[in-house]
Amino acid sequence: MRIVIAEDAVMLRDGLHMLLTSRGRQVVAAVGDGDALRAAVAEHHPDIAVVDVRMPPSHTDEGLRAAIQIRRDHPGVGVLVFSQYVETRYAAQLLADGAHGVGYLLKERVADVRDFLTALDRIAAGETVLDPEVVTQIMGASRRIETLGTLTPREREVLAMMAEGRSNNAIANALFLSYGSVEKNVTQIFVKLGLSPSENDHRRVLAVLRYLQA
Repeated sequence: MRIVIAEDAVMLRDGLHMLLTSRGRQVVAAVGDGDALRAAVAEHHPDIAVVDVRMPPSHTDEGLRAAIQIRRDHPGVGVLVFSQYVETRYAAQLLADGAHGVGYLLKERVADVRDFLTALDRIAAGETVLDPEVVTQIMGASRRIETLGTLTPREREVLAMMAEGRSNNAIANALFLSYGSVEKNVTQIFVKLGLSPSENDHRRVLAVLRYLQA
């Protein structure tokens, strides 16, 4: 099995390299950013790329975006996303492009080296290997998006302005609505998002969080 490792943390990258080579796997490249990952895959045509999500320059989602591009440009290369984080938007996109030969495991939940090696073998064989927590978070994000889809265009406008920190008065002035009309839209947003009145929760904040998470 020929493997490319993409991990910006040098100690972890070297540790994975030693682990895999000591177990009979061939590491053809070990790189620290998304551009180097794409170049290594194009050069070596590995069986699998093991990819972290957050890499330079912004340390947000470069690794996962690179993995998606690799799947499109090199569909025969398996991809194992191995990270501390679940990036739901791009994870769902990675799976939507074809889940065969794809895995997503969380570093802190892999307790046994044999499980990790088995995951690599399964991905190389064209199977899908997903941590249950990854599945849970992707499904949760999907449900949030579906819920927002029930909002009318006007309600989405109002919610977007709520996310900017605008008061109802400010929203009314910006959208040329009456204050009462804005209040009605806000109430409908709460109803459609399932946010009931509560002494412990701030519904306006919760609605904005739903919007931002989706």
